Amino acid sequence: MKKVLLIVLDSLGIGALPDADQYGDAGANTLGNLARTTVLDLPNMRGMGLGHIADAHLPRDKAAMGAYGKMTETSPGKDTTTGHWEIAGVHLERPFPTFPEGFPKAVIKDFEEAIGTKTLGNYASSGTVILDELGEEHIKTGYPIVYTSADSVFQIAAHEEVISLDRLYVICQIARDQLQGAYGVGRVIARPFLGPHKGAFVRTKGRKDFSMEPGSDAILDVLKAKGHAVLGVGKIEDIFNHRGLTGSVHASGNPACIQATLDYMRQDFHGLCFVNLVDTDMIWGHRRDVKGYAEALESFDTALPSIKETMAPQDLLIITADHGCDPTFRGSDHTREYVPLIVWHRGMKKAIDLGIRSTFADIAATISDFFGLPERFAATSFLDRLEG
Repeated sequence: MKKVLLIVLDSLGIGALPDADQYGDAGANTLGNLARTTVLDLPNMRGMGLGHIADAHLPRDKAAMGAYGKMTETSPGKDTTTGHWEIAGVHLERPFPTFPEGFPKAVIKDFEEAIGTKTLGNYASSGTVILDELGEEHIKTGYPIVYTSADSVFQIAAHEEVISLDRLYVICQIARDQLQGAYGVGRVIARPFLGPHKGAFVRTKGRKDFSMEPGSDAILDVLKAKGHAVLGVGKIEDIFNHRGLTGSVHASGNPACIQATLDYMRQDFHGLCFVNLVDTDMIWGHRRDVKGYAEALESFDTALPSIKETMAPQDLLIITADHGCDPTFRGSDHTREYVPLIVWHRGMKKAIDLGIRSTFADIAATISDFFGLPERFAATSFLDRLEG
């Protein structure tokens, strides 16, 4: 029995990629700019090599024991789905489409005809802002609110007392079925909310993502097919449209996800536990909140010893990210960046430099190698570098 624990610190980029200027992201560095602009106390991750990574701008721990490096995203884009898919071994040739000016009128017309009602919105907005702008009109008319963002998403907001959760999910599935081909966004997202009026609206926990299916097998599918456990924590089940998982806890927020991770790792299973910690992106990165982002990282770092205590000598811990969302950056929303790579097991006796990996999929190749499987996902395993 052996386990891989793969934790994605959502949006923790570590320096602009060579093509970042094509995305408007030259100069972005989520971790490095955080370290420059605020006090960032991450002793446990530095003890695994985080400070050794170029552009981290953190003090090096001379006694660090762990493998460290950074990874290059080869798929075009800088969104959650693209990043997680590449980590899992699925490469995209074309980016998911985005609609910063809103969706074409013909797309909205077809959607309205399919759900039997008009819609409100159809523009790019923050989820909290658009509720203040259109929430009261939605309550009066019963029309769902459609909006998007810098990400490849078609989001549908509805007050739970106006449109039930079950109906909202049906509406979202209709949108998912329609949005294919040139309009095939990465995710359709149900955004339920409550509240009596503008200024008092709050989003509820009924969010549900309807993701595009991966176009090829991911490491999740490969492991499951071989009879291994594949456990998702947080929004992993949404990102992979529930595919390749043998179990899942859709916990909301980092504290709940960390607890779910601890609960899973204390169980006997042979396989992968794949965790997304979203708060750094969804709550702090998008709001450009440097202090909140730093505190979320520090909270995870404080929990790291407890996480490591759950791991047996044969287990492997991998910590990485899926894209950037530099809270100090005033350009685009998500940022096109390298992501950090930290790897640890109980037998490590020194710091090991894994260099700059050519693709996020090196993680999928390494996990496959770890379980003695042949798949390499057009990537390179670094398992043989982890001895000692």
